[in-house]
Amino acid sequence: MTGVEFLRSYDPEEYERPSVAVDLILMSIVHGKPAALLLRRDEHPDLGRWSLPGGFVAIDESLDAAASRVLAAKARMTDAYFEQLYTFGAVDRDPRARIISVGYFALLPPARFSEALKGAPELTLAELVVPWEGETGGAVKARSAEGDALPLAFDHADMLGLAILRLRGKLDYSGVAFALLPELFTLRALQDVHEAILGVRLNKPAFRRRMLDAGRLEATGERETGASFRPAELYRRRKNPQAKE
Repeated sequence: MTGVEFLRSYDPEEYERPSVAVDLILMSIVHGKPAALLLRRDEHPDLGRWSLPGGFVAIDESLDAAASRVLAAKARMTDAYFEQLYTFGAVDRDPRARIISVGYFALLPPARFSEALKGAPELTLAELVVPWEGETGGAVKARSAEGDALPLAFDHADMLGLAILRLRGKLDYSGVAFALLPELFTLRALQDVHEAILGVRLNKPAFRRRMLDAGRLEATGERETGASFRPAELYRRRKNPQAKE
């Protein structure tokens, strides 16, 4: 049998096919806390609960294309950089059917969230509460700016927890912290991001020495504006992290 003959005789209905969805984990650090964009579900299942922006993948659509479409349609963004986080495939994760979801992860400065919320009032910015330490892992909780609990739909608490775990694991050897900062930033702001991700307070002198010794930062000679005390020096991420001043 030739390949053409095989394809002609192949019956795709012979095997059950699960549905595939994408869910977008759009995270930032807001007021010193990890935060993510959520939508309140207005239909069953999990009516009234809060979910990540997501949607089903069309039969003729790639995963990345589906993620970009959902990003534009539900988060009103078109140029955020995101990458696949994990594929969530528990058999009972969705009561409707066998649905596999591919989680996409994006880190954004807080200003991008402000833009999204203006364009999509149905979105809410939720603070993420991490009940575990270090790299223990597990589900996280969400709450509103007023401190009210936001119950999460499906397995989205686990998705957000895995995103936090991934951030903590990559913090020391990658540039994830810089994705959450403007181009120019103070060492205090950089430490705030690290503390928010790790969920612990860090020793200020030791942190600054470690950051400067790593060769990832470049001093600009500029200072922050609008400070009521001595303005702090501004830094940027070094393009060539191997080269020190």
